[in-house]
Amino acid sequence: MAAMAVALRGLGGRFRWRTQAVAGGVRVAARGAAAGQRDYDLLVIGGGSGGLACAKEAAQLGRKVAVVDYVEPSPRGTRWGLGGTCVNVGCIPKKLMHQAALLGGLIRDAPHYGWEVAQPVPHDWRKMAEAVQNHVKSLNWGHRVQLQDRKVKYFNIKASFVDEHTVCGVAKGGKEILLSADHIIIATGGRPRYPTHIEGALEYGITSDDIFWLKESPGKTLVVGASYVALECAGFLTGIGLDTTVMIRSIPLRGFDQQMSSMVIEHMESHGTQFLRGCAPSRVRRLPDGHLQVTWEDCTTGKEDTGTFDTVLWAIAPRISACLPTTVGHAKNQRRDQ
Repeated sequence: MAAMAVALRGLGGRFRWRTQAVAGGVRVAARGAAAGQRDYDLLVIGGGSGGLACAKEAAQLGRKVAVVDYVEPSPRGTRWGLGGTCVNVGCIPKKLMHQAALLGGLIRDAPHYGWEVAQPVPHDWRKMAEAVQNHVKSLNWGHRVQLQDRKVKYFNIKASFVDEHTVCGVAKGGKEILLSADHIIIATGGRPRYPTHIEGALEYGITSDDIFWLKESPGKTLVVGASYVALECAGFLTGIGLDTTVMIRSIPLRGFDQQMSSMVIEHMESHGTQFLRGCAPSRVRRLPDGHLQVTWEDCTTGKEDTGTFDTVLWAIAPRISACLPTTVGHAKNQRRDQ
């Protein structure tokens, strides 16, 4: 933190943003920024945990700071507000849904402790999802208030680099905005990856970008992958009473201690999660009744098999590069409506 403070105290110059109606204005403004006509000391691209922490710390040290944040809708059209993955589609909603699952387990155990609770107790996904989403939205607002309190300017645009000190974006109404600063930090994080080589994966599957924002229960779910994201999602889905299967191609929790990983899998199996080991999906198609038929191959024998599910959740390795800001022109006319 001390090193960061020294670096920030050494920042100079100022930053100015303005709207431009024609492409030529971008070049003129960029030349002006390169000549030192900047009004911001620091511009942070990305409004997640890292970007917001960096922006607020810099502002607290007396720097003039702006944050640019944009959420590209998922293939299913899911979008969210300020705060990044953790707040919107990660830690926060995941823990709340795990709490829902834990409460269900306590209710099932209650009769053993003398509580007369009629079994089974149904779970209402819509009610849980609405409560989780409302809490997340309150955190989105809280982050905006914190930026305002620290006099950090917030721009809800997708940034594209014009040069090393200037980015361009399109605001609501179609106006082009140029932002320049002495220093620009990229803190865009990553997004889930679809296995596009699998037929039907993109058309019919969802990811962790979508599961927490579903209005209706996902029903019988196939989780493809054995990362911690995959197992966390499978865990709370099983915990709230949904038929949940995890498909593992190789080993669970790669990179983690495998003795502990085995214990996690055993625990999940004992609580009802099903596992397909050594299998890889090859095709997903929608049946006339709306269900999804998944075809997979046993990686050892080569034998094909199929299963029917309501939801297929892809939880494989994330990508990062798709979230990075592009060069000018790629992001024009792209924005997020709230």
